[in-house]
Amino acid sequence: MQFLRLLFILLGILSISTAWRTFLRGRRKGGNLGEPGLSSETSLPQERWFTQYLDHFNPSDVRVWKQRYFVNYDFYKLNGPIFLMIGAEGIANATWMVEGQWIEYAKEFGAMCFYLEHRFYGKSHPTADLSVKNLAYLSSEQALADLAYFIEAVNIAYKFSNDTKWIVFGGSYGGSLSAWMRAKYPHLVHGAMSASGPLLAQIDFDGKYYVVVINALKGYSDKCVSAIQEANSQINILLHHIVGQQQIQKKFKLCDPIDPGHTKRVDIFNLYETLASNFADIVQYNKDNRQSSQTANITIETVCDILVDEKIGKSIDRLAYVSNMLLNANKEKCLDYRYDKMIHELRNITWASEQAEGGRQWMYQTCTEFGFFQTSTGQSNVFGNNFPVEFFAQQCVDIFGPRYSMNLLKSAVARTNILYGALNLQVTNVVFVHGSIDPWHVLGITQSSNQQAPAIYIKGTAHCANMYPPSEHDMPQLKEARMQIKSLIKQWIQK
Repeated sequence: MQFLRLLFILLGILSISTAWRTFLRGRRKGGNLGEPGLSSETSLPQERWFTQYLDHFNPSDVRVWKQRYFVNYDFYKLNGPIFLMIGAEGIANATWMVEGQWIEYAKEFGAMCFYLEHRFYGKSHPTADLSVKNLAYLSSEQALADLAYFIEAVNIAYKFSNDTKWIVFGGSYGGSLSAWMRAKYPHLVHGAMSASGPLLAQIDFDGKYYVVVINALKGYSDKCVSAIQEANSQINILLHHIVGQQQIQKKFKLCDPIDPGHTKRVDIFNLYETLASNFADIVQYNKDNRQSSQTANITIETVCDILVDEKIGKSIDRLAYVSNMLLNANKEKCLDYRYDKMIHELRNITWASEQAEGGRQWMYQTCTEFGFFQTSTGQSNVFGNNFPVEFFAQQCVDIFGPRYSMNLLKSAVARTNILYGALNLQVTNVVFVHGSIDPWHVLGITQSSNQQAPAIYIKGTAHCANMYPPSEHDMPQLKEARMQIKSLIKQWIQK
């Protein structure tokens, strides 16, 4: 049996094909790592395929599938380190093989670079569809084992010596996987850069997510936050009569009218959550050098300048202006707020569906491992307390079935924290990197007394900011953080 496993692994190190689309239209539930964008005409490496096991925890199960990966040998020097970018809750974009801060490190240290796509995301399809039965094989544990088998196979195929040092890189959920990889497989991974990785699984962010969003907006303008609060109050008033409902539909370009006979309470929750998530996205990715992003140029300053501009109209008109600007940027004709339609899309189990880009898969992982729900709890009513934790827990039931209830969520989150150690993760040769205006830092390690696993907390920077291509406009503290990370990688390599 072990011979068969090894044979499958070695056969999987070869193969090729094409590119893919972006992740999840306008609703980044996982706060995923974006695309770095190309600064010049650069040829990208072709995709390859690795034969991987479906279930790493059942030795009698020899079912296999093809996992997508990329490799870049351009900077490799004999006996140099091996860098591995860990794929997360979206497509593995080949642009990362030639752009990004880790490539600058690779040039300096003579590293060979690999990028392994996460199972069930992008083109890495382990099963025929995304049915609940098949999604049982989607978990962080299986993903970490994928990485372990991949590393072992590469070591054999390339005849790397026992002294070859693997350094893993990851951002967002990939940042969590990066830290956990070093903790769980220290014999394979020598060091890890974990950017914006949430390590504490938690059903409800307890309002902390949106508190960070609000504080980031306040940092630019108190009036900006007041305008949002006032606009949401105006929406609440207009919702109570037919003329007001019609005004909301027109101002916010709703795809469907608000109809007392058909519009449900959950539809209104969904509308409020969608409007709030616009600001979450802007804050979370503020000035992070995602050159190819459609909304990369829409910053905290952009939206706050609109929200305080009384020439545009009332607060509700300014909020609608921001919403419509984002619709245009994302090439959406109207604002889709219907809950049943969202659930119907997320129930689609085919790989051809739009939600197969990552929406259904990430929702499954939040319902069975992490929680991470960005609720309206405890944020001083700026966005209104209209999308509580129960709203998200109900989505788990409505999408995956009655078994995926709040009780399952509670036991799943507790299990994850027991498996990985949450914020008490005991590890060496890991650097935890977070930005102060990234709401995900609340669930990560931002302070560390462990000199072998330091934390770098960068004031004024956003989600995974240190991973994107450097820019002359970067804050001094971001430049300094990149230098600190380089120094740590150097220490790990020389150990």
